[in-house]
Amino acid sequence: MATPDELERQYTLLSAAARFDALRTRDALAPSPDDVEDVDDEDDLGDGGGGDGAEPDEATGSAAPLTHEEALELLALGEVLARKAAYGRQLSVRSARRAGASWSQIGAALGTSKQAAWEAHNRWIDEQAKQDREAGHWELNDKEIDAARTLAGELDN
Repeated sequence: MATPDELERQYTLLSAAARFDALRTRDALAPSPDDVEDVDDEDDLGDGGGGDGAEPDEATGSAAPLTHEEALELLALGEVLARKAAYGRQLSVRSARRAGASWSQIGAALGTSKQAAWEAHNRWIDEQAKQDREAGHWELNDKEIDAARTLAGELDN
């Protein structure tokens, strides 16, 4: 089973989104187990025999249900997307601050209060400071952490 940590290193945001979309679409188009009659006793996947499930079922014309592993991959990819989107969000907050945006403006752009935006960004900086220097993880170094805290400033800025 692939974990979010493994998939996070394997996929970019766009490739993770594409794989998530493909699995989610197939899952949505596949008949529910209650609606499926056993068309072929030799083929439990309903993919016309021996395929990966991505092809439509020849007997019914519908998408094959996800396998156990694919269903778990779909869950893990959802977590990967959330992580990558959250990281990108905080980088965008940093860019907005660099461009002179106030915390009130950033909060409005995020659909939240200035305090919630400021606190979330500072929690992100704290997490970056704690990151283990693991392979595959991009984190801020000490100088960048100091610069990020300075750029974040106080709430009233």
